[in-house]
Amino acid sequence: MSDLIHTPVLAEESVDYLIKNRDGVYFDATVGFGGHSSLFLNALGQDAKLLGTDVNDSAFEYAQKKFESDNRFSLYKYNFSKIDLIAKIESIELFDGIFADLGVSSFQLDNVNEGFTFRQNAKLDLRMDKSLSASAADIVNSATEEEIATILYKFGEEKNSRKIARLIVEKRNYKRIAHTNDLVEIISSMTPPNFVTKSLMRVFQALRIFVNSELEVLEYFLKKAVSLLKPDGRIVILTYHSLEDRIVKDHFKQESLSCLCPKDFPVCVCGKQSRVRILTRKPLLPTEEEIKLNSRSRSAKLRAAERV
Repeated sequence: MSDLIHTPVLAEESVDYLIKNRDGVYFDATVGFGGHSSLFLNALGQDAKLLGTDVNDSAFEYAQKKFESDNRFSLYKYNFSKIDLIAKIESIELFDGIFADLGVSSFQLDNVNEGFTFRQNAKLDLRMDKSLSASAADIVNSATEEEIATILYKFGEEKNSRKIARLIVEKRNYKRIAHTNDLVEIISSMTPPNFVTKSLMRVFQALRIFVNSELEVLEYFLKKAVSLLKPDGRIVILTYHSLEDRIVKDHFKQESLSCLCPKDFPVCVCGKQSRVRILTRKPLLPTEEEIKLNSRSRSAKLRAAERV
């Protein structure tokens, strides 16, 4: 696999917003194939420390080899929501910076064996961590029609969720839906040709988010991450769809408020204190030039905050 296996999105901006102390301790929640991690290490001094996590087998093995000679870097095959556990293992009290790129890598999207693409036939999997008990195939073959419709609408914002769910249940009654092509055929049979790709993207996104509990994991991670930042420490998050971005935006806003009392209260009684200062009132977006070079960056949004 080439070093160009994954092009880091908003690369310069990620480094600029994350790193204030060149000799600090940092956490990369989604190492993947090391695109952003390499940039961080290049910007850090020799006394710095970078901890990283990734649960995908291919990414973990690749990153392990890629960074094996850099003693500043430690890699864990844990879900990034276990950031507090990793900090304890490393005897780290607080971080200077915490980063997460929530996108799926180009390798995972393009490699048939990873089970993420709908452009080629593969096992319908969608698990980032293959040790998870239920794959996407397990879900579409066992969940009720109502449950499938809810998943597609809630996590994919798919307007035809009920119709798709009904067709899935009808098809699985005589044949298990085990491969991506099985799902592609169902979507294609009921969707105008010009809209098939977008519908497939929404359906596969919904199943992937559900299978990996991505939104719950993100919320859990954000709560822990802010508590693990040093004063002036920074948290930088890259999102790729509105559901993720809304969670990050709302969490940063909640953490930035110094009072949650109703407006008609004469004095504050809640005792809440602001824990972060938002650095990006509006998310940073990739430039047209970056999108031309890497079309998958087009939906990226970067949000950053600083611990107070």
